[in-house]
Amino acid sequence: MANHVKTDAPALKPSTIPRSEPLPWELPKPAEEDPEAPQRLKKILASPSYRPADHDLEFLYQDDLRFFRLQVDFLKAERLLQENQIKHTIVVFGGTRIKEPGGAKRKVEALRAVLENRPDDVDLQKKLAIAERIYAKSGFYNVAREFGRLVGESGEGPSDCSCVIMTGGGPGMMEAANRGAFDVGAKTVGLNIHLPYEQYPNPYITPDLCFQFHYFAIRKLHFLLRAKALVVFPGGYGTFDELFETLTLMQTRKIQQVPVILVSEAYWRQAFNIDFLIDEGVVDPEDRQLFWYAETAEEIWQSILDWHKVNGIPLF
Repeated sequence: MANHVKTDAPALKPSTIPRSEPLPWELPKPAEEDPEAPQRLKKILASPSYRPADHDLEFLYQDDLRFFRLQVDFLKAERLLQENQIKHTIVVFGGTRIKEPGGAKRKVEALRAVLENRPDDVDLQKKLAIAERIYAKSGFYNVAREFGRLVGESGEGPSDCSCVIMTGGGPGMMEAANRGAFDVGAKTVGLNIHLPYEQYPNPYITPDLCFQFHYFAIRKLHFLLRAKALVVFPGGYGTFDELFETLTLMQTRKIQQVPVILVSEAYWRQAFNIDFLIDEGVVDPEDRQLFWYAETAEEIWQSILDWHKVNGIPLF
């Protein structure tokens, strides 16, 4: 029987064993064999056809590859959310223009100072009036921030990812909700969207959970895929878009009903007159039950907890 020599030396993988001689294709054809070869090779290497398909953006952005882009737009975020064990989300929407009270107040004061020197400037008077209304709503920044804290501390505490805050990743109300979760050390998610002009995510999103989507549709899918509640602060077009899409999906039973809370009854009664729509016959009275109003962080959170308890749907 042959003797076997035992060794503790690790075996080298074939790809790590250095070669004493290069393979034929590792060196370009030399100019001494064909003076025009280097220039021809340069053209080949520069041709789009030679780029690997997964590095060729011009190829990947062709119309007939949209299905592939939609898939990867969804899968990247989905994989990272799973890896971070994000099970359920509380989605918060609201206006990007409604900043924290300090910043809103400074803008009002700056406009008032300019107006003192230009008291007859009508455009400046309108800007000041709008700034004052924004300042009046800036208290909701603190409400959203406190709500983010309550969600961040829920379950088994900040390390529990069973239910986390998810926003559109922008400033204003979304920043406030992310910031509240950040304040208590909880993970918090932001879903940004690629736009033609520069934008920045707010700095309170967990770095590994801040995503930038190409397609609004995929972004909206992720908003609702894990959502256990939708909290909507005063806002504009983007806020209305997400609110009405969610209400429509629940009305038509395309998704399970979740709590939808509109923060600031005074704002929403004017911005969205549901009673008028019911009286006009374009919305059924039962659809009025798809949402309710709240004013404080505690009221929002308690109503979400109560809804899930009554309906027997676990939140954690």
